[in-house]
Amino acid sequence: MENKYNSAPEQETGDFLHIAPVKEDWGGDGRGCMNLSGRRTAISKEYVPRQYQFFDINTVQEENGWRVPGMPENVAPGRSRLLTWHDCGASTSRVVLLPEFEVPSGFFTADLEIFVLRGAIQLGEWQLSKHGYSFIPAGVRVGPWKVLGGEEVEILWMENGFLEYKKALKDHPDARLHEFIPALDSKLLPWGKTDTVQFLKASKKWLRKDSNGGGVWLLAILPHYDSMYPMIQSYNEESYCLVGYCDIGNYRFVKDHLAYCSSFSTVPRHITDDGGLFFVRVDRDLSQVATVLSYAPQDT
Repeated sequence: MENKYNSAPEQETGDFLHIAPVKEDWGGDGRGCMNLSGRRTAISKEYVPRQYQFFDINTVQEENGWRVPGMPENVAPGRSRLLTWHDCGASTSRVVLLPEFEVPSGFFTADLEIFVLRGAIQLGEWQLSKHGYSFIPAGVRVGPWKVLGGEEVEILWMENGFLEYKKALKDHPDARLHEFIPALDSKLLPWGKTDTVQFLKASKKWLRKDSNGGGVWLLAILPHYDSMYPMIQSYNEESYCLVGYCDIGNYRFVKDHLAYCSSFSTVPRHITDDGGLFFVRVDRDLSQVATVLSYAPQDT
């Protein structure tokens, strides 16, 4: 069984690289091509504007028979939990690949990001292990793919549009090779400072920066962090807790929980005694003034 949100509409051959991105609902022009605006989630089948949503991924129904359309029928099907999605085809899932998973080299018809949560996988001449990251633009040939070590691999699988797999031995002529990140081991990256005053007691590792300044990173919130006030987030965000926790209002955001915060959400005060590590995707440059605002509601 293939996930219905991964089934691409009919398109002219070779035209998939020229599809206009979705315009961001905070006023952006879509240059980042992350398509995080206006998403539905596993706990809200309709898009809810200006509202944060947190949920435990393990409570989301797991579907068997996961396989990207276009992959050969003999590819071992995996399992998936669909977490967020947009009508344009963009989606985020947690995917489990079986030890028998092997796919010949080819390219995808939309941008794909993967972040490994458990296990190891071969992508052609490169390997990705735990907390490894790859960004594969549409049309860039990658593979063959193969699960390593005889154990299942668990991946955050993030599609930026309708995705199909096309067997190929070379890149599409119009593929954005300059954006390709084949295999990044986040453990080897240095920690840097965050971009906002609200997270002074935190460190950041960039995994990818897109053309409008948003992108993907790891955020380490140090122990004894307290934001003091709620925050207005003038952008869309997806984040996944890898270890530790952060109390966001009355919600304890812990390992294997996902947050989707739509643009201009007012997010409650953040507090943690022990700290945590989070995988974050954002569609706007947070170093710009007023993208993240401390907000002290007035008593009425």
